[in-house]
Amino acid sequence: MTEAEHADVAELGAVPPLRCVQLVKRYGDHTVLAGIDLTCSAGETNVVIGGSGAGKTTLLRHLIGLEKPTSGRVEVDGEDIAPMSEFELNRVRRKFGMVFQYAALLDSLSVYENVAFPLREHTKKRESEIRRLVLEKLEMLGLSPRVLPLSPAEISGGMRKRVGLARALMLDPKIIVYDEPTSGLDPLTTRTVDEMIEQARRQFGVTNVVISHDMASTFRIAHRVHVLIRGRIVQSGAPQELVRSDDPAVREFIEAAGVDRAILEGKGRIAED
Repeated sequence: MTEAEHADVAELGAVPPLRCVQLVKRYGDHTVLAGIDLTCSAGETNVVIGGSGAGKTTLLRHLIGLEKPTSGRVEVDGEDIAPMSEFELNRVRRKFGMVFQYAALLDSLSVYENVAFPLREHTKKRESEIRRLVLEKLEMLGLSPRVLPLSPAEISGGMRKRVGLARALMLDPKIIVYDEPTSGLDPLTTRTVDEMIEQARRQFGVTNVVISHDMASTFRIAHRVHVLIRGRIVQSGAPQELVRSDDPAVREFIEAAGVDRAILEGKGRIAED
């Protein structure tokens, strides 16, 4: 199914939680995003994959309203966020949770204080309620209360990712955006992070948007993959559609990723729906 067909199907049912329509971003004469069409259906994991300089970071910044497009639309629950004021954007951003590349935990705060931070900043909940919610989220993500007083430096990379996800989930977002979640991780920890992403989707009912360059990870977690090359989505589809793609740019990207094609053809998602 092409991206246009996927968008048409989404329009027949519920409004997709996140959609880009002919999104263009130019800096002077330099075009970074060249007419991006992207539809993320509710409850799915969408992976935007591309190499360095493809435009992934610029696209991410537009998805969460940190940049204004030169033209085109970014729709969150059917609302075009491009013309919104900062006040309106703050309301929309509450629908997003962010898990950053290296977890981006505050080193000066404990695990508990890191996870509690969004609730303290954006709600007026009592400390007893905040503690209950922090413990609840950490437990659901397989983390013991013993980690609460520890600093980020005292826990493993995989645990830091889980703490970062717990923090992202504290305001009950509809969409979780992951920025290069497996970058710099060993294969075992990468697999753990992939399982965490799938677990969060199932357990919390969120829509995942993953920005990545990791082809093997993409094939484990994605419902749909969007291949971004030089500012254009050259193909969108299920992972196995990409393996069979006739598009030379897609085939070249897969081969350049260094993952055995036969292995990719045999890979399925971590857990099928």
